[in-house]
Amino acid sequence: MIPALSAPSPVEESPPDTRCRILATAERFFREIGYQKTTVADIAKTLRMSPANVYRFFDSKKAINEAVVARLIGEVEARIAALADRPGLTAEARLREVIVFLHRDAVGRFTGHPRMHEMVEAAMSESWDVCRHHVDRITAVLERVIADGAARGEFTVEDPAVAARCVHAAIVRYCHPVLVVQCPDDFVPDLDAMIAFLIGALKAGRATPAN
Repeated sequence: MIPALSAPSPVEESPPDTRCRILATAERFFREIGYQKTTVADIAKTLRMSPANVYRFFDSKKAINEAVVARLIGEVEARIAALADRPGLTAEARLREVIVFLHRDAVGRFTGHPRMHEMVEAAMSESWDVCRHHVDRITAVLERVIADGAARGEFTVEDPAVAARCVHAAIVRYCHPVLVVQCPDDFVPDLDAMIAFLIGALKAGRATPAN
């Protein structure tokens, strides 16, 4: 059972604070008992407020889950953006760091954590736009690194946008929250082998579609 949090008085608490506390509490419930078993009444009781007050900020449990997932993936996006822009590294090194981080983050968050997995599965089935925008932002980071590598002469790429989509498609198995949990490693090359293959393709111009 999750203990009730101490709640500041309404005078002390601003709407953004309340929203953040709702999300933090919801995330705790989702991690500890699962998304499906969590109710808005559970969240409200822990925060010592009425369900109606929760609904002032989120119109449904789905909306709460969307916001929780958006916050989590926002952390991932901020991290890979920082890796993509690290000074003093080649584009190859930065691309490798971005891919390795995406893989390790997915494994760390979801392997052995079925309730987190449940939360993301709910987001993918009920809130696809959140996930689609996340995919688009990851692809944009990959494109930025690849374009920089092409400008520096590291990669032979005519269309960095196409190359980025190809790279992203190739690494889905290593960073998708469902696939990293459910798919055995026996059927795919290890991550280092895949990264070496992709970088080799970028250097050789193999990531450019044929005319």
